[in-house]
Amino acid sequence: MTKELSNLQVEAADRFHSAAIHALRHVRREDPATGLSAARLSALSVLVYGGPRTLGELAGAEQVRPATMTRIVQSLERDSYVRRESDPADGRVVRLRSTAKGGRVMQQGRQRRVASLAELIGRLPSHDVAKIREAAELVEGALAQET
Repeated sequence: MTKELSNLQVEAADRFHSAAIHALRHVRREDPATGLSAARLSALSVLVYGGPRTLGELAGAEQVRPATMTRIVQSLERDSYVRRESDPADGRVVRLRSTAKGGRVMQQGRQRRVASLAELIGRLPSHDVAKIREAAELVEGALAQET
């Protein structure tokens, strides 16, 4: 970063960071209903929302060693949440893809998480709910500028 940050930017980032972590911890309470461990759920999420990946790419995305990811993927395969398929551009490359079952589990989990967060946000006055929506849109916009 070459641009110097103002105190207001740093304070906003600090508050947002803290709130985001607490919000994620709050919604994570819904995850046991999926029947998947946190590691399996996280890896499946990458495949469902990010698309097919090689085992190495998935391990990199999850910041674990390939051997660890191999065990996670084997358990997801055994339970029919993911499948292996040849890369159409290079038959030597194997990609991991979520199955319809994996997609359903993630979608249902997401719905539970969103409902939990909506209930929490619903305790606020409507004008504050509108501020949260606007803040989310602003952060999404800033993130979109990164890519």
